[in-house]
Amino acid sequence: MDDNIKIFKGNIIFTPTKDAFKCHNNAYIVVENGKVSGIYDNLEDKLSKEQIIDCSQMLIVPGFVDLHFHAPQFANRGLGLDKELLPWLETYTFPEEKKYEDIHYAEKIYKRLVHEIWKVGTTRIVFFSSIHSESTELLFDLFDKAKIGAYIGKVNMDRNAPDYILEDTEKSLRETENFILKYKDKSDLVKPIVTPRFVPSCTPELLEGLGELALKYNIPVQSHLSENTHEVAWVKELHPESLNYADVYSKYKLFGQTKTVMAHCVYTTDEEIELMAKNHVYAAHCPHSNYNLSSGIMPVRKFLNTNVSVGLATDVSGCHETSIAKVMVSAIQASKIKWLETNREDIALNTSEVFYLGTKGGGSFFGKVGSFEPGYDFDALIIDDSNLGNIENLTLEERLQRFIYIGDDRNIVDRYVKGTKIKEPEVF
Repeated sequence: MDDNIKIFKGNIIFTPTKDAFKCHNNAYIVVENGKVSGIYDNLEDKLSKEQIIDCSQMLIVPGFVDLHFHAPQFANRGLGLDKELLPWLETYTFPEEKKYEDIHYAEKIYKRLVHEIWKVGTTRIVFFSSIHSESTELLFDLFDKAKIGAYIGKVNMDRNAPDYILEDTEKSLRETENFILKYKDKSDLVKPIVTPRFVPSCTPELLEGLGELALKYNIPVQSHLSENTHEVAWVKELHPESLNYADVYSKYKLFGQTKTVMAHCVYTTDEEIELMAKNHVYAAHCPHSNYNLSSGIMPVRKFLNTNVSVGLATDVSGCHETSIAKVMVSAIQASKIKWLETNREDIALNTSEVFYLGTKGGGSFFGKVGSFEPGYDFDALIIDDSNLGNIENLTLEERLQRFIYIGDDRNIVDRYVKGTKIKEPEVF
């Protein structure tokens, strides 16, 4: 037997494109050196002697990908969600993020966070940390130890927030560069990402410096874009010389000059969407959060029609859920309301589309991730849906749809990242 080869037998379902599921009933998926080699109805002779991991009757699907999550807000889930974005930040978010200057508090919360991400089947995730370097490094080290793929960014902000959460501009840039240098080559699975919180909280000097760092070290960028009408107006007030919100980021080399993801994009203009497509900027769709904070509904169909890469995100703690499966449900619901708002012009999303967004759509931000095509990393979930109802007369697509709507983490039997089974992380 070859230790570099793993073979899984089960019901394989994934989305090479957003338009349809690809299903293999009772088939074999061969994984070599952590990557998918192929899917077979019957094994070739040369593979017949390899050990088979038998997942018969179960579903084998790609792991979930979360493109936007505020790690230090994990303890705040479910609090203040009757407020709008800016009052919510001031009342709940900033006071909670201040606590991460205490490394012992950070360790307690972040260990719980790692366990939660493992539990809900998220195998790749993009994190905002806080402004605190020591806590950010801890977050990096915990996810690296857990073998869950992540981008982790030290947040930068030097204006328009309470003094206790603001940074000195030069110190912010210096600590960000130190974090990049320390961690950019440390892990195969966890990487740094440049993280201006959003335009209103960053001076032009800070934005310029962050853009220079991203280009100098070829580091990805993440931030927020057009989440809330008050926020969009505020950006216009702060930067009247710019064409729009996206133009501010672009001016400072933070909009596709390196790999970039922008969260929300609820009020993004046609010109901004075209710029996103041109610069290959990703959009992270956060439907739960946009509902909770009265932000609105992202016109996802318009982005897809313009060939912008879109993934799904929880946006904890604007979102109370940590499960991307539940975000898939919310994305379909939001698209139906948008369909009604646009006099049925923006066609509602269907199950294959939201599953694609929550796997390969967001996964492509990490490379060949989120699908079972040859050469893709084997990030996978093994799902036992037998307790959800009769499975005998259902298609694989129907079984997966039912899991997304009414299943939960208790249905996830095993989780794999790059072909390695991920053990349950210790909470304490």
